[in-house]
Amino acid sequence: MTQKQTFDVSGMTCAACSARVEKTTSGVAGVEHAVVNLLKNSMEVEYDGNPATLTAISAAVEKAGYGAVPRVEVGAAAGASSSPVAPSAARENAAAKEAAHVRMRLIVSFVFTIPLFYLSMGHMFGWPLPEFFLGHENMLTFAFTQFLLLLPVIFANFKFFRVGFKTLFHGSPNMDSLIALGSTASTVYGIVAIYRIGWGMGRGDIDFAHMAAMDLYFESAAMILTLITLGKYFEARAKGKTTDAIAQLMDLSPKTAIRRNVDGAEEEVPAEQVRPGDILIVRAGASVPVDGVVIEGGGTVDESVITGESVPVEKGVGSAVTGATVNRTGWFAMRAERVGVDTVLAGIVRMVDEATSSKAPIEKLADKISGVFVPVVIAIALLTFVIWMFVGAGVATALSHAISVLVISCPCALGLATPTAIMVGTGRGAANGILVKSAEALQTAHGVKTVVLDKTGTITKGAPEVCEVLVAEGGFTGAPSAADGFGGAQSLSSPGSHEQSTGLFGSCGTRFVSATEAIDEPKCNDAAAAFLSLAYSLEKRSEHPLAQAIVAYAEARGVAAQEVEAFEQVPGGGLRGQVAGRACLAGNARLMGEGCIDIAGAEGEAQRLADEGKTVLFFAVDGALAGLIALADEPKPRSAAALAELSRMGIRTVMLTGDNERTAHAIQKRVGADDVIAGVLPQGKEEVIRDLQKQGTVAMVGDGVNDAPALARADVGIAIGAGTDIAIDSADIVLMKSDLADVPAAISLSRATMRNIKQNLFWALIYNVICIPVAAGALSFAGVTLNPMIAAAAMSCSSVCVVSNALRLRGWMPVAFGGAASALEPEAAPDAAPEATLAREAGVPTMDGPSAEDGDGSPVSAGHSEEVQTVKPKEIVMEKKLSVEGMMCQHCVAHVKKALEGVEGVEEAVVDLDSNSATAKLSADVADQVLVDAIVDAGYEAKVVE
Repeated sequence: MTQKQTFDVSGMTCAACSARVEKTTSGVAGVEHAVVNLLKNSMEVEYDGNPATLTAISAAVEKAGYGAVPRVEVGAAAGASSSPVAPSAARENAAAKEAAHVRMRLIVSFVFTIPLFYLSMGHMFGWPLPEFFLGHENMLTFAFTQFLLLLPVIFANFKFFRVGFKTLFHGSPNMDSLIALGSTASTVYGIVAIYRIGWGMGRGDIDFAHMAAMDLYFESAAMILTLITLGKYFEARAKGKTTDAIAQLMDLSPKTAIRRNVDGAEEEVPAEQVRPGDILIVRAGASVPVDGVVIEGGGTVDESVITGESVPVEKGVGSAVTGATVNRTGWFAMRAERVGVDTVLAGIVRMVDEATSSKAPIEKLADKISGVFVPVVIAIALLTFVIWMFVGAGVATALSHAISVLVISCPCALGLATPTAIMVGTGRGAANGILVKSAEALQTAHGVKTVVLDKTGTITKGAPEVCEVLVAEGGFTGAPSAADGFGGAQSLSSPGSHEQSTGLFGSCGTRFVSATEAIDEPKCNDAAAAFLSLAYSLEKRSEHPLAQAIVAYAEARGVAAQEVEAFEQVPGGGLRGQVAGRACLAGNARLMGEGCIDIAGAEGEAQRLADEGKTVLFFAVDGALAGLIALADEPKPRSAAALAELSRMGIRTVMLTGDNERTAHAIQKRVGADDVIAGVLPQGKEEVIRDLQKQGTVAMVGDGVNDAPALARADVGIAIGAGTDIAIDSADIVLMKSDLADVPAAISLSRATMRNIKQNLFWALIYNVICIPVAAGALSFAGVTLNPMIAAAAMSCSSVCVVSNALRLRGWMPVAFGGAASALEPEAAPDAAPEATLAREAGVPTMDGPSAEDGDGSPVSAGHSEEVQTVKPKEIVMEKKLSVEGMMCQHCVAHVKKALEGVEGVEEAVVDLDSNSATAKLSADVADQVLVDAIVDAGYEAKVVE
């Protein structure tokens, strides 16, 4: 049985090292796959599950000149609840210690290299030197002092020699080998020069001794080691920043928890000691320690760190709570369900960690080059030395060029080009709620040509909602009625009926009346109220999703239920019963026909609603048609905007659904999908993806169990975070915010990362292609040469530049765009556009918050953005919150918003239907009563909330 194991690898310094370790491990019997991450000094191994294989891996890697130790999670051995971040935290500590060690080496190197450089080069620049270093008689003192100053630099950086020669002798030379060879050659040449000085002075040949004193090369050895160490120091600091995203995720994990013991006493314990079944106390302002269920009390929990949703969620008994979320208000006791490495946060950290440990296909080229890079460079250096000696340039010149070739060559830049960009890119994605499971998925996503989206739960909300209610005027109030037709019907959303009873019903004309048009909304008449009460009473007895949608709609409007008798569910038809003594029917047209109910007068409206993809339910009372209720699975607020952004990026969008053609095309028109494929069974989705792949790279976006095969088949599977576990497991990318706007954001992130990788690879390759020939002396005929000190400086800069370029990805943000109204929806109100403009001026991404929508929840039309660019906000000095009663729909929201913003001093009003509240943002003090009167004049009740 295949198992995975992570190894901590020591001794790696460059891409040649990681390539050697990976090749060695892959050659061990029982190993199926091995991936080495140079940045994290780790290796992920898939093996046959035999413990002997792990031992063999460690032995093989050690034989190759490195160290490999299987990683054991902290606390696992003791049976404790291991910390979800312990391995990562341990790596962070190890990296910090290594950085401190490099810093100390750098200080020692500079302390001795500076006087060495001054002593060796001072006479060339006319710098003053002590008398005992001047003159022919002091040449031996001059040379030996330089040698003594070099020794501390060698000892401080002895790691280069130890690792470099060790890997060289094992047949796997790396960057350290190049540095060690170059520094050793310079040092040995200098020591020989000291003997030559002594030999010349002993025989009275001062000229010979003087020539030897001018060719010591001790300063070159010291400068090579010091500048390489300086580069390593800057590289370590830059590489540390690439893991900022993981560090920030780890910081979210609560460190302690308050546990209630069996005797009722409370104690604060480390989060690692929490066990499943423990009762924990969470007070206002505290973080939820682990995942669990509320068993007592309640609170308002901010889940933005996990879901990205900024609005706090009410939690009560039975509600699930997630570790690392914050209880803003209230108090509750919870039972721990998932702890340690099993929590949602631990899963996110693990997913990001695994993604950064994986390799993108584009990295294979760099790995192949790195595997042979160092041996080829050594061969070039030897060839350079031989050629210069052959042309009679002398040992000093030949050695200088050979050393320059050794120290200027940089396999590190090549090895860091891809993993640094992958590390930063996946980190930025995680920070924005986009979890990429592998580097391969991140690379593949940049080439997506077609995005296939499941309709239910992905494009739409996934649950039916009441869209329109039509009531026959006077149909069953007891008054004389003309209910034998719909000629006099009251429509809550029909065109031209602005003066009819619409106040109780949510649509209130939203399908036929422009959102910018002022509408008077009188209170609902008795017929409409009675009809909704009848429908509510009857549907309350049913568990059908459509019935539950009507119940939720009525309860949200405070409708009272009536007594129901003789209730009966008619299979495939609907419901039958006695409501307050009146015979009632609710269901489809077939049921109406069986009950001899004449629906001819309503067929026109029913057909119109059906053409819009809505499900129509007929309601009859005492043998006469009383009204219709239309329901639909509505598109999510920003589905249309997300698909429009994908189209702008040149990506074809295809909606995939099992619904009928009419419903599918209705949704297609509203969200703007390029194509729609309807009537597809769950098992047929995978076949559709297979066919589309013949036209190019395909990404599939889904959320359900039935989407799992298609997600797995697609080149890139993208799962909605609120979807099923099976869908998430089958996907390559998970959108934690469950927002379709993150689909174009994920592709944009992939494109930015790949662009950065290609830049890194280009500069790493072009650096070596140009610098190695120059260092070898190819341009000496033109007077262009590089001495070893300049070569060492160039080599250090190359790695730092590649890492620094990757760090530019830290500035990536999702493209900000506002939602666009669909063809069948009203245009956004003009006064909504300035809000989006002000949000953009403030640097707020309009696709991630309320700034992408106007106050009534309607998407901001792109057509309004240009004409409001000059709007300048006034300073907000205070905010006042009001409780508003009587709002039933988004048009009510628009009226309240307009009324408040008509008050002088109110710069912006934010109205929320769900909480029946309004927040007035004021640029000057406005009396509470003035705000209340403005809302009352609009036809609603209001009071200021303290």
